[in-house]
Amino acid sequence: MARRLTIRCGGVEAVAELNNSATAQAIWEALPIEGSANVWGEEIYFRIPVSLPEDDAQEVVALGDLGYWPPGNAFCIFYGPTPMSRGAEIRPASPVNVFGKVEGDATVFKRVSGGTAVTIEKDAAT
Repeated sequence: MARRLTIRCGGVEAVAELNNSATAQAIWEALPIEGSANVWGEEIYFRIPVSLPEDDAQEVVALGDLGYWPPGNAFCIFYGPTPMSRGAEIRPASPVNVFGKVEGDATVFKRVSGGTAVTIEKDAAT
């Protein structure tokens, strides 16, 4: 059965599906999580109460990917290029563990500004 979570940032809400990685499992077990959005290019990130090492970490990610950034214990939502990107690629500050993907249009997160409250919880339909 798919594990899905709901992400709420101010007036933006999205559902994401987790993959089968150890990172996804650790984050699933930590839900619900609340934080405050930091915006870096077209990425939202915030510290979460999970501490994990790199696990098949990726230097370039896809639109809508959810990543865990080990150096900052951070949950990341990628919805476009970052200051580290070359061209149209989406490049985190350093490698991230990709653990899920936003369903639908991840660019809705462009409406979120820094300091916005973020809530992540298990999707009610899961």
